[in-house]
Amino acid sequence: MSNAMRQKMADSIRFLAADMVQAASSGHPGAPMGMADIAVVLSEHLSHNPKNPSWLNRDRLVFSGGHATGLIYSLYYLWGYGLEIEDLKNFRQLDSKTPGHPEYGHTKGIEITTGPLGQGVANGVGFAMASKFVAAQVNSQTAPVIDHNVYVLCGDGDLEEGVSYEACSIAGHNSLDNLILIYDSNKITIEGSTNLSISEDIRGRFESQNWEVLEIDGHNFDEIDSALTTAKKASKPCLIIANTIIAKGADKMEGTHHSHGAPLGDEEIATAKKKAGFDPEKTFHVDEDVLVRFRVAVEEGDLAERKWIHSLNTLPLAEQNEALLQLQNPDFSRIEWPVFEKAEATRSTNGKVLNAIAKALPGFLGGSADLSPSNKTDLKDMGVFPKGRNIYFGIREHAMASITNAMALYGPLMPFSATFFVFSDYLKPAARIAALSGIQHFFIWTHDSIGVGEDGPTHQPIEHLSQFRALPNFYVWRPADGNENVTAWQVALEMKNSPSAFIGSRQNLALLPDAVSGDAGRGGYLLKEDESATITLMASGSEVELALHVRDALSQKGITANVASIPCFDLFIEQEGSYIDSIIKSDTKKIAIEAARGMEWYRLADEVIAMDSFGASAPAAKLFEKFGFSVESIVKKIS
Repeated sequence: MSNAMRQKMADSIRFLAADMVQAASSGHPGAPMGMADIAVVLSEHLSHNPKNPSWLNRDRLVFSGGHATGLIYSLYYLWGYGLEIEDLKNFRQLDSKTPGHPEYGHTKGIEITTGPLGQGVANGVGFAMASKFVAAQVNSQTAPVIDHNVYVLCGDGDLEEGVSYEACSIAGHNSLDNLILIYDSNKITIEGSTNLSISEDIRGRFESQNWEVLEIDGHNFDEIDSALTTAKKASKPCLIIANTIIAKGADKMEGTHHSHGAPLGDEEIATAKKKAGFDPEKTFHVDEDVLVRFRVAVEEGDLAERKWIHSLNTLPLAEQNEALLQLQNPDFSRIEWPVFEKAEATRSTNGKVLNAIAKALPGFLGGSADLSPSNKTDLKDMGVFPKGRNIYFGIREHAMASITNAMALYGPLMPFSATFFVFSDYLKPAARIAALSGIQHFFIWTHDSIGVGEDGPTHQPIEHLSQFRALPNFYVWRPADGNENVTAWQVALEMKNSPSAFIGSRQNLALLPDAVSGDAGRGGYLLKEDESATITLMASGSEVELALHVRDALSQKGITANVASIPCFDLFIEQEGSYIDSIIKSDTKKIAIEAARGMEWYRLADEVIAMDSFGASAPAAKLFEKFGFSVESIVKKIS
């Protein structure tokens, strides 16, 4: 293709983006205009199918700078993903297909929700890791089934966020040679020049992390093309530093920070169009010759996918195809669920459940932030990534969760990530994205309360249960024994559009008695019931055993009480009112017991016995006594 045609295509992107922001009176024109030249050449390299955005062997394209939606939606319109000009005109408007930041599942073709800076960099690493794992299971030396690339567009803000350091370190360590990170280095931030806040050697940083680094003029089509060609042949992940001008093609605002996050203005846009040879009176206009060249993606992508499918159905790939089908069609009936008959810590019972699932489901894999012996997340005799199922994330919680989000969206995988519950703070942004996007990501968080003991308050989660129970579309399971642990997983595996968290204890928890009514799979049920009960005790995790002992002590004082175990508060409050009322009797005094902040329990309880401070360093038993979680203390409070 001639560079003259490429220039016209790039300018068409620029002015679509500028018109979108102007019509919305909101948005970011600078980055889309600055990256338009890169986008045009990338279109020539990208293997994707607008007819089927879920084709497994497509290249993945992640827009880590999610504010550059003017570029994103322009491309998806031009490529033929189903967006129309009217959708571009409704940019950032209520119920449009073109929201302010890209949302997975909302706009066709969007690979993953981005917006919080740095997330997309880690997501790109996750897609690349997922492809390497699947390739290791299904490829042969002579017949690659999975051989696509992962492209990430990012900016200065993405590389300043700590999650990008973590993620790029993992990528380099694993030599992810199919990962190409294109850095839009326009040297501008919202506040002004990047010199105000960053002066590091980006090339040196990435080379030290085992990346290949290329540097180009981001407006020179031939240099862009050459860099992408080289990057695809690299033996390690590749960073392309593309030196660009923000708002390239604008009139007076080209190269200034004022173009980052505000409309350019009608006069500025009209002047820019006239300078580029476009009709200044026309908005949201694309010439037919430009549209035709972009829309070849439809036929080329469809042909590429059909060739791929045909190759899978040929005899040399029969074995690989069978392996791929097993990954894509997990059979939950093959899981041999463990049965628990003695007191164990729920971190330990959870580990046994993990191994049972992994033995049955070839796409089940994951890892811990350097805590697998403590989290009990080691998958026995299942090897190390990429050929095996155990991923060693190192102490990189935020990147771990963001990577796992992408692995879950890759296609045929069901991944988990793990750390201590208190360190869920480090990955909260990724957990929120998982909930917002409906990603089936399994979070495993152990050492769940002041029961952590001697490590002290820095390692004892207090507010964490409350904050994650407050997160919409996020299911927090805090099982009270191993059998509740099994039920939690059975429910979570069926929740295709929600993340689940499994909160495990460090200390041993006794086996619960048989339930008298209700279903743990509905989030809550009755363990003990008395028709004459005047009190209902409710709890989760280790406090359920405590509630049972409190009930016995109350009985000796002539007070009858019911005990409800609520392993998943989020799921329980979703049940119909009649079920909730059958478990939490309205004619009883309702008391919740939890060795955490517990504020959400007031939705169900008249009184909450919970933590109102941080913990302390001491053996667990001493701490439960000190903070009022003993039978004697609770009985005194409620009798």
